[in-house]
Amino acid sequence: MILRDPVHGLVSFETDEQRIVVELLSAREVQRLRRIRQLGLASLAYPGADHTRFSHAVGATHVMVRFIERLRAIHGELPFWQRLTTERARDGLAAALLHDLGHGPYSHLFEEALPGSPRHETWTERIVLDPGTDVHRILHGFDPTLPDRVVALVHGRHELPYLARAVSGTFDVDRCDYLLRDAHFTGVSYGSFDLDWLLRSLRLGSPRGDASGRELAPSLAIDGAKGLPAIESFVLARLFMFQQVYFHKASRASERLVGKILERVSTLLRDGTSVPAVPSALVLQALGAEVPLGEYLDLDDAVMSSALSTWRSARDPILSDLAQRLHTRRLFKGFELYGEHATPEGRARCLAVARDIARNAGFEPDVYVGIDAPSLVAFDDEHDPLTVIFPDGTERKPGDVSFLLGRLRGQTLLRPRLLFPEELREAIVAAVTGNAGTSREERGSE
Repeated sequence: MILRDPVHGLVSFETDEQRIVVELLSAREVQRLRRIRQLGLASLAYPGADHTRFSHAVGATHVMVRFIERLRAIHGELPFWQRLTTERARDGLAAALLHDLGHGPYSHLFEEALPGSPRHETWTERIVLDPGTDVHRILHGFDPTLPDRVVALVHGRHELPYLARAVSGTFDVDRCDYLLRDAHFTGVSYGSFDLDWLLRSLRLGSPRGDASGRELAPSLAIDGAKGLPAIESFVLARLFMFQQVYFHKASRASERLVGKILERVSTLLRDGTSVPAVPSALVLQALGAEVPLGEYLDLDDAVMSSALSTWRSARDPILSDLAQRLHTRRLFKGFELYGEHATPEGRARCLAVARDIARNAGFEPDVYVGIDAPSLVAFDDEHDPLTVIFPDGTERKPGDVSFLLGRLRGQTLLRPRLLFPEELREAIVAAVTGNAGTSREERGSE
Protein backbone atom coordinates (compact mmCIF):
# COMPACT_ATOMS: atom_id res chain seq x y z
CA MET A 1 0.00 0.00 0.00
CA ILE A 2 1.32 3.43 -1.00
CA LEU A 3 -0.33 6.65 0.20
CA ARG A 4 0.26 10.36 -0.27
CA ASP A 5 0.40 12.30 2.98
CA PRO A 6 0.54 16.13 3.18
CA VAL A 7 2.96 15.97 6.12
CA HIS A 8 5.30 13.05 5.40
CA GLY A 9 5.00 12.82 1.62
CA LEU A 10 5.03 9.29 0.26
CA VAL A 11 3.92 6.78 2.90
CA SER A 12 4.16 3.08 2.14
CA PHE A 13 3.38 -0.19 3.93
CA GLU A 14 4.71 -2.86 1.59
CA THR A 15 6.84 -5.34 3.50
CA ASP A 16 5.56 -8.60 4.95
CA GLU A 17 5.77 -7.35 8.55
CA GLN A 18 3.86 -4.20 7.51
CA ARG A 19 1.00 -6.29 6.09
CA ILE A 20 -0.71 -6.02 9.47
CA VAL A 21 -1.10 -2.26 8.90
CA VAL A 22 -2.85 -2.80 5.58
CA GLU A 23 -5.27 -5.30 7.11
CA LEU A 24 -5.99 -3.16 10.15
CA LEU A 25 -6.74 -0.12 7.99
CA SER A 26 -9.80 -2.00 6.66
CA ALA A 27 -11.23 -2.58 10.17
CA ARG A 28 -14.50 -0.80 10.91
CA GLU A 29 -13.13 0.62 14.15
CA VAL A 30 -10.14 2.14 12.33
CA GLN A 31 -12.31 3.52 9.51
CA ARG A 32 -14.44 5.22 12.18
CA LEU A 33 -11.44 7.48 12.88
CA ARG A 34 -12.13 9.16 9.53
CA ARG A 35 -15.22 10.61 11.24
CA ILE A 36 -13.36 11.95 14.30
CA ARG A 37 -11.58 15.27 13.91
CA GLN A 38 -8.09 15.39 15.36
CA LEU A 39 -8.46 18.81 17.00
CA GLY A 40 -12.13 18.81 17.92
CA LEU A 41 -13.58 22.26 17.25
CA ALA A 42 -10.23 23.98 16.65
CA SER A 43 -11.42 24.84 13.13
CA LEU A 44 -13.47 27.59 14.79
CA ALA A 45 -10.12 29.27 15.40
CA TYR A 46 -8.02 27.73 12.59
CA PRO A 47 -10.21 27.14 9.51
CA GLY A 48 -7.94 24.47 8.05
CA ALA A 49 -7.90 22.28 11.15
CA ASP A 50 -10.37 19.68 9.92
CA HIS A 51 -7.93 16.78 9.69
CA THR A 52 -8.93 13.50 11.27
CA ARG A 53 -7.70 10.92 13.73
CA PHE A 54 -7.40 8.54 10.79
CA SER A 55 -4.75 10.63 9.02
CA HIS A 56 -2.90 11.01 12.32
CA ALA A 57 -2.99 7.24 12.90
CA VAL A 58 -1.49 6.65 9.44
CA GLY A 59 1.14 9.32 10.08
CA ALA A 60 2.11 7.89 13.46
CA THR A 61 2.45 4.45 11.89
CA HIS A 62 4.72 5.87 9.21
CA VAL A 63 6.89 7.42 11.91
CA MET A 64 7.01 4.00 13.60
CA VAL A 65 8.28 2.49 10.34
CA ARG A 66 11.10 5.02 10.45
CA PHE A 67 11.72 4.36 14.15
CA ILE A 68 12.03 0.67 13.39
CA GLU A 69 14.51 1.34 10.58
CA ARG A 70 16.65 3.43 12.93
CA LEU A 71 16.42 0.99 15.83
CA ARG A 72 17.48 -1.88 13.59
CA ALA A 73 20.46 0.13 12.45
CA ILE A 74 21.72 0.37 16.04
CA HIS A 75 20.44 -2.77 17.79
CA GLY A 76 23.28 -4.97 16.54
CA GLU A 77 25.25 -4.28 19.74
CA LEU A 78 22.49 -5.98 21.77
CA PRO A 79 22.21 -9.70 22.51
CA PHE A 80 19.87 -11.33 20.03
CA TRP A 81 17.03 -11.74 22.54
CA GLN A 82 16.88 -7.94 22.98
CA ARG A 83 16.77 -7.09 19.28
CA LEU A 84 13.83 -5.91 17.24
CA THR A 85 12.48 -9.06 15.60
CA THR A 86 9.76 -9.11 12.98
CA GLU A 87 7.21 -10.07 15.64
CA ARG A 88 8.21 -7.17 17.89
CA ALA A 89 8.21 -4.73 14.98
CA ARG A 90 4.69 -5.91 14.14
CA ASP A 91 3.68 -5.19 17.75
CA GLY A 92 4.97 -1.64 17.40
CA LEU A 93 3.30 -1.01 14.05
CA ALA A 94 -0.08 -2.24 15.30
CA ALA A 95 0.18 -0.18 18.50
CA ALA A 96 1.16 2.96 16.55
CA LEU A 97 -1.86 2.62 14.28
CA LEU A 98 -4.33 1.80 17.07
CA HIS A 99 -3.10 4.06 19.88
CA ASP A 100 -5.99 6.56 19.45
CA LEU A 101 -8.67 4.06 18.50
CA GLY A 102 -10.90 4.86 21.48
CA HIS A 103 -11.36 8.59 20.92
CA GLY A 104 -14.91 9.86 21.01
CA PRO A 105 -16.48 12.70 18.99
CA TYR A 106 -14.31 15.81 18.76
CA SER A 107 -11.39 13.83 20.23
CA HIS A 108 -10.25 14.97 23.69
CA LEU A 109 -13.14 17.41 23.97
CA PHE A 110 -15.66 14.60 24.37
CA GLU A 111 -14.10 12.87 27.36
CA GLU A 112 -13.35 16.21 29.06
CA ALA A 113 -16.95 17.31 28.56
CA LEU A 114 -18.28 14.20 30.31
CA PRO A 115 -16.57 13.95 33.71
CA GLY A 116 -16.58 10.43 35.03
CA SER A 117 -16.80 8.79 31.62
CA PRO A 118 -14.05 6.32 30.64
CA ARG A 119 -11.00 7.87 29.03
CA HIS A 120 -10.14 7.10 25.42
CA GLU A 121 -7.29 4.82 26.50
CA THR A 122 -9.84 2.63 28.29
CA TRP A 123 -12.04 2.49 25.19
CA THR A 124 -8.99 1.65 23.06
CA GLU A 125 -8.27 -1.29 25.34
CA ARG A 126 -11.87 -2.48 25.18
CA ILE A 127 -11.92 -2.29 21.38
CA VAL A 128 -8.66 -4.18 20.97
CA LEU A 129 -9.58 -6.92 23.46
CA ASP A 130 -13.24 -7.39 22.47
CA PRO A 131 -13.57 -10.57 20.35
CA GLY A 132 -16.43 -8.98 18.42
CA THR A 133 -14.38 -6.19 16.84
CA ASP A 134 -12.66 -6.31 13.46
CA VAL A 135 -9.46 -5.08 15.09
CA HIS A 136 -9.36 -7.96 17.55
CA ARG A 137 -10.13 -10.49 14.84
CA ILE A 138 -7.28 -9.22 12.65
CA LEU A 139 -4.76 -9.08 15.48
CA HIS A 140 -5.79 -12.52 16.73
CA GLY A 141 -5.38 -13.87 13.22
CA PHE A 142 -1.71 -12.93 13.28
CA ASP A 143 -1.11 -14.13 16.84
CA PRO A 144 -3.65 -14.96 19.59
CA THR A 145 -1.53 -13.05 22.14
CA LEU A 146 -1.07 -9.98 19.94
CA PRO A 147 -4.13 -8.03 21.24
CA ASP A 148 -2.73 -8.17 24.79
CA ARG A 149 0.71 -7.05 23.63
CA VAL A 150 -0.75 -4.13 21.67
CA VAL A 151 -2.72 -2.97 24.72
CA ALA A 152 0.41 -3.19 26.86
CA LEU A 153 2.37 -1.14 24.33
CA VAL A 154 -0.34 1.54 24.17
CA HIS A 155 0.08 1.83 27.95
CA GLY A 156 3.87 2.03 27.59
CA ARG A 157 4.73 -1.55 28.58
CA HIS A 158 6.79 -4.07 26.60
CA GLU A 159 9.66 -6.46 27.09
CA LEU A 160 11.76 -4.04 25.04
CA PRO A 161 11.71 -0.69 26.90
CA TYR A 162 13.06 1.12 23.87
CA LEU A 163 10.05 -0.04 21.81
CA ALA A 164 7.64 0.89 24.61
CA ARG A 165 9.10 4.43 24.71
CA ALA A 166 8.69 4.72 20.96
CA VAL A 167 4.93 4.14 21.41
CA SER A 168 4.47 6.00 24.70
CA GLY A 169 7.30 8.29 25.77
CA THR A 170 8.81 11.74 25.55
CA PHE A 171 9.54 11.49 21.82
CA ASP A 172 7.01 8.86 20.81
CA VAL A 173 5.52 8.37 17.36
CA ASP A 174 2.24 9.95 18.49
CA ARG A 175 3.84 13.29 19.39
CA CYS A 176 6.23 13.19 16.44
CA ASP A 177 3.28 13.07 14.07
CA TYR A 178 0.66 15.23 15.77
CA LEU A 179 2.96 18.20 16.28
CA LEU A 180 3.89 18.33 12.60
CA ARG A 181 0.37 17.45 11.41
CA ASP A 182 -1.46 19.91 13.64
CA ALA A 183 0.98 22.69 12.73
CA HIS A 184 0.47 21.96 9.03
CA PHE A 185 -3.32 22.05 9.14
CA THR A 186 -3.58 25.05 11.47
CA GLY A 187 -1.17 26.93 9.25
CA VAL A 188 1.33 27.77 11.98
CA SER A 189 5.07 27.17 12.16
CA TYR A 190 5.27 26.62 15.92
CA GLY A 191 5.12 22.82 15.67
CA SER A 192 8.04 22.45 13.29
CA PHE A 193 11.01 20.39 14.42
CA ASP A 194 13.66 18.31 12.68
CA LEU A 195 12.18 14.80 12.68
CA ASP A 196 14.91 13.48 10.38
CA TRP A 197 17.66 14.59 12.74
CA LEU A 198 15.79 13.46 15.82
CA LEU A 199 15.49 9.93 14.40
CA ARG A 200 19.10 9.95 13.26
CA SER A 201 20.16 10.95 16.79
CA LEU A 202 18.45 8.00 18.48
CA ARG A 203 20.70 5.67 20.42
CA LEU A 204 20.19 2.84 22.90
CA GLY A 205 21.03 3.48 26.54
CA SER A 206 22.77 1.16 28.94
CA PRO A 207 20.83 -1.99 29.92
CA ARG A 208 19.18 -1.83 33.33
CA GLY A 209 18.10 -4.52 35.74
CA ASP A 210 14.68 -5.13 37.23
CA ALA A 211 13.89 -5.75 40.90
CA SER A 212 15.02 -9.36 40.63
CA GLY A 213 18.36 -8.41 39.11
CA ARG A 214 17.44 -9.66 35.63
CA GLU A 215 18.98 -7.55 32.88
CA LEU A 216 16.45 -5.69 30.77
CA ALA A 217 16.85 -4.35 27.26
CA PRO A 218 17.90 -0.69 27.20
CA SER A 219 15.60 2.25 26.77
CA LEU A 220 15.91 5.02 24.19
CA ALA A 221 18.71 7.58 24.35
CA ILE A 222 19.93 10.54 22.33
CA ASP A 223 23.38 11.10 20.87
CA GLY A 224 24.88 13.82 23.04
CA ALA A 225 27.25 15.03 20.35
CA LYS A 226 24.50 15.63 17.77
CA GLY A 227 21.08 15.17 19.29
CA LEU A 228 20.59 17.95 21.84
CA PRO A 229 19.35 20.55 19.31
CA ALA A 230 16.83 17.98 18.05
CA ILE A 231 15.50 17.43 21.58
CA GLU A 232 15.35 21.15 22.29
CA SER A 233 13.48 21.95 19.06
CA PHE A 234 11.00 19.15 19.77
CA VAL A 235 10.30 20.35 23.31
CA LEU A 236 9.92 23.96 22.17
CA ALA A 237 7.62 22.91 19.32
CA ARG A 238 5.36 21.10 21.77
CA LEU A 239 5.39 24.01 24.21
CA PHE A 240 4.55 26.56 21.51
CA MET A 241 1.78 24.41 20.04
CA PHE A 242 0.08 24.16 23.42
CA GLN A 243 0.56 27.84 24.07
CA GLN A 244 -0.68 29.08 20.71
CA VAL A 245 -2.94 26.35 19.30
CA TYR A 246 -4.20 23.83 21.85
CA PHE A 247 -4.84 26.55 24.46
CA HIS A 248 -6.25 29.04 21.93
CA LYS A 249 -9.07 31.08 23.41
CA ALA A 250 -11.64 30.14 20.74
CA SER A 251 -10.82 26.44 20.97
CA ARG A 252 -11.09 26.46 24.74
CA ALA A 253 -14.29 28.55 24.68
CA SER A 254 -15.94 26.17 22.20
CA GLU A 255 -14.92 23.19 24.31
CA ARG A 256 -16.48 24.74 27.39
CA LEU A 257 -19.64 25.51 25.43
CA VAL A 258 -19.96 21.90 24.26
CA GLY A 259 -19.21 20.73 27.78
CA LYS A 260 -22.03 22.85 29.18
CA ILE A 261 -24.38 21.61 26.48
CA LEU A 262 -23.68 17.96 27.35
CA GLU A 263 -23.90 18.77 31.05
CA ARG A 264 -27.30 20.38 30.50
CA VAL A 265 -28.53 17.40 28.49
CA SER A 266 -27.39 15.04 31.23
CA THR A 267 -29.12 17.12 33.91
CA LEU A 268 -32.39 17.17 31.97
CA LEU A 269 -32.28 13.42 31.37
CA ARG A 270 -31.63 12.68 35.03
CA ASP A 271 -34.59 14.89 35.94
CA GLY A 272 -36.82 12.90 33.61
CA THR A 273 -37.11 15.64 30.99
CA SER A 274 -37.31 14.47 27.40
CA VAL A 275 -34.52 15.71 25.12
CA PRO A 276 -34.71 14.97 21.38
CA ALA A 277 -32.00 13.27 19.31
CA VAL A 278 -29.78 12.19 22.19
CA PRO A 279 -27.51 9.30 21.12
CA SER A 280 -28.20 6.24 23.24
CA ALA A 281 -24.60 6.17 24.54
CA LEU A 282 -25.08 9.65 26.01
CA VAL A 283 -28.37 8.65 27.61
CA LEU A 284 -26.72 5.69 29.31
CA GLN A 285 -23.75 7.81 30.41
CA ALA A 286 -26.02 10.50 31.84
CA LEU A 287 -27.99 7.92 33.82
CA GLY A 288 -24.83 6.31 35.19
CA ALA A 289 -25.28 3.07 33.26
CA GLU A 290 -22.51 1.16 31.52
CA VAL A 291 -22.20 2.04 27.85
CA PRO A 292 -21.91 -1.03 25.57
CA LEU A 293 -18.98 -0.91 23.21
CA GLY A 294 -21.20 -0.98 20.14
CA GLU A 295 -23.17 2.05 21.35
CA TYR A 296 -19.95 3.95 21.96
CA LEU A 297 -18.58 3.13 18.51
CA ASP A 298 -21.75 4.56 16.97
CA LEU A 299 -20.66 7.98 18.21
CA ASP A 300 -18.70 10.20 15.86
CA ASP A 301 -18.52 13.87 14.90
CA ALA A 302 -21.42 13.62 12.45
CA VAL A 303 -23.72 12.05 15.05
CA MET A 304 -22.86 14.72 17.61
CA SER A 305 -23.17 17.57 15.11
CA SER A 306 -26.65 16.38 14.18
CA ALA A 307 -27.69 16.22 17.82
CA LEU A 308 -26.24 19.67 18.56
CA SER A 309 -28.14 21.11 15.62
CA THR A 310 -31.40 19.53 16.81
CA TRP A 311 -30.95 20.91 20.30
CA ARG A 312 -31.16 24.47 18.96
CA SER A 313 -34.94 24.02 18.99
CA ALA A 314 -35.10 22.19 22.33
CA ARG A 315 -37.86 23.19 24.74
CA ASP A 316 -35.36 23.90 27.49
CA PRO A 317 -34.34 27.55 26.96
CA ILE A 318 -30.82 27.12 28.31
CA LEU A 319 -30.05 24.10 26.13
CA SER A 320 -31.55 25.83 23.11
CA ASP A 321 -29.53 29.00 23.73
CA LEU A 322 -26.23 27.16 24.22
CA ALA A 323 -26.71 25.08 21.07
CA GLN A 324 -27.62 28.18 19.08
CA ARG A 325 -24.51 29.99 20.31
CA LEU A 326 -22.31 27.14 19.13
CA HIS A 327 -24.09 26.91 15.78
CA THR A 328 -23.58 30.61 15.05
CA ARG A 329 -20.10 30.75 16.66
CA ARG A 330 -21.15 33.15 19.40
CA LEU A 331 -18.63 31.61 21.75
CA PHE A 332 -17.95 32.63 25.32
CA LYS A 333 -15.48 35.48 25.59
CA GLY A 334 -12.26 35.14 27.51
CA PHE A 335 -10.62 37.50 29.96
CA GLU A 336 -7.05 36.32 30.53
CA LEU A 337 -5.93 36.51 34.13
CA TYR A 338 -2.49 37.77 35.14
CA GLY A 339 -0.73 38.71 38.34
CA GLU A 340 -2.97 38.71 41.38
CA HIS A 341 -5.91 37.64 39.27
CA ALA A 342 -4.12 34.43 38.26
CA THR A 343 -3.64 33.15 41.82
CA PRO A 344 -6.24 30.70 43.16
CA GLU A 345 -7.59 33.41 45.43
CA GLY A 346 -7.64 35.96 42.62
CA ARG A 347 -9.45 33.58 40.31
CA ALA A 348 -12.06 32.92 42.97
CA ARG A 349 -12.64 36.66 43.42
CA CYS A 350 -12.97 37.25 39.67
CA LEU A 351 -15.36 34.33 39.35
CA ALA A 352 -17.54 35.59 42.20
CA VAL A 353 -17.78 39.04 40.60
CA ALA A 354 -18.67 37.57 37.21
CA ARG A 355 -21.25 35.21 38.70
CA ASP A 356 -23.03 38.10 40.45
CA ILE A 357 -23.15 40.09 37.22
CA ALA A 358 -24.46 37.11 35.28
CA ARG A 359 -27.14 36.35 37.89
CA ASN A 360 -28.34 39.97 37.90
CA ALA A 361 -28.53 39.90 34.10
CA GLY A 362 -30.71 36.81 34.11
CA PHE A 363 -28.04 34.22 33.23
CA GLU A 364 -27.57 30.99 35.18
CA PRO A 365 -24.06 31.47 36.66
CA ASP A 366 -23.23 27.77 36.85
CA VAL A 367 -23.82 27.48 33.11
CA TYR A 368 -22.65 30.77 31.64
CA VAL A 369 -19.63 31.77 33.75
CA GLY A 370 -16.53 29.84 34.65
CA ILE A 371 -12.76 29.68 34.95
CA ASP A 372 -10.74 27.83 32.32
CA ALA A 373 -7.18 27.09 33.43
CA PRO A 374 -5.41 24.69 31.05
CA SER A 375 -1.86 23.80 32.03
CA LEU A 376 1.14 21.91 30.69
CA VAL A 377 4.43 20.83 32.24
CA ALA A 378 6.94 22.13 29.70
CA PHE A 379 9.50 19.33 30.17
CA ASP A 380 9.88 16.44 32.57
CA ASP A 381 12.81 14.04 32.48
CA GLU A 382 12.54 12.97 36.10
CA HIS A 383 10.06 10.21 35.29
CA ASP A 384 11.43 9.23 31.88
CA PRO A 385 14.42 6.89 31.35
CA LEU A 386 15.51 8.85 28.27
CA THR A 387 19.20 9.78 28.54
CA VAL A 388 21.83 11.64 26.55
CA ILE A 389 24.90 9.56 25.67
CA PHE A 390 28.28 11.18 25.06
CA PRO A 391 31.21 9.72 23.07
CA ASP A 392 32.94 8.52 26.25
CA GLY A 393 29.86 6.46 27.19
CA THR A 394 28.65 8.86 29.88
CA GLU A 395 24.86 9.05 30.21
CA ARG A 396 23.02 12.00 31.71
CA LYS A 397 19.48 13.33 31.80
CA PRO A 398 18.68 15.86 29.06
CA GLY A 399 17.87 18.59 31.56
CA ASP A 400 21.28 18.22 33.15
CA VAL A 401 23.22 18.92 29.96
CA SER A 402 20.96 21.40 28.14
CA PHE A 403 20.63 24.92 29.52
CA LEU A 404 17.27 25.30 27.78
CA LEU A 405 15.82 22.00 28.99
CA GLY A 406 17.21 22.59 32.45
CA ARG A 407 15.33 25.87 32.68
CA LEU A 408 12.13 24.35 31.32
CA ARG A 409 12.26 21.23 33.49
CA GLY A 410 9.33 21.12 35.88
CA GLN A 411 8.00 24.51 34.70
CA THR A 412 4.24 24.75 34.16
CA LEU A 413 2.55 26.72 31.41
CA LEU A 414 -0.74 28.02 32.82
CA ARG A 415 -3.33 30.04 30.88
CA PRO A 416 -6.19 30.93 33.27
CA ARG A 417 -9.14 32.74 31.72
CA LEU A 418 -12.51 33.94 32.94
CA LEU A 419 -15.18 32.86 30.43
CA PHE A 420 -18.60 34.48 30.02
CA PRO A 421 -21.19 35.43 27.35
CA GLU A 422 -20.34 38.32 25.06
CA GLU A 423 -23.34 40.28 26.36
CA LEU A 424 -21.68 40.53 29.77
CA ARG A 425 -18.20 41.48 28.59
CA GLU A 426 -18.31 45.20 29.25
CA ALA A 427 -19.79 44.86 32.74
CA ILE A 428 -17.48 42.01 33.81
CA VAL A 429 -14.30 43.59 32.44
CA ALA A 430 -15.10 46.88 34.15
CA ALA A 431 -15.86 45.18 37.45
CA VAL A 432 -12.82 42.93 37.45
CA THR A 433 -10.29 45.52 36.32
CA GLY A 434 -11.64 47.93 38.89
CA ASN A 435 -10.92 45.48 41.71
CA ALA A 436 -7.23 44.63 41.37
CA GLY A 437 -3.93 44.17 39.59
CA THR A 438 -3.11 43.76 35.98
CA SER A 439 -5.28 41.78 33.65
CA ARG A 440 -5.70 41.86 29.91
CA GLU A 441 -8.80 41.16 27.87
CA GLU A 442 -8.33 38.98 24.82
CA ARG A 443 -9.97 41.00 22.08
CA GLY A 444 -10.85 39.85 18.59
CA SER A 445 -12.85 36.81 17.64
CA GLU A 446 -10.32 35.04 15.42
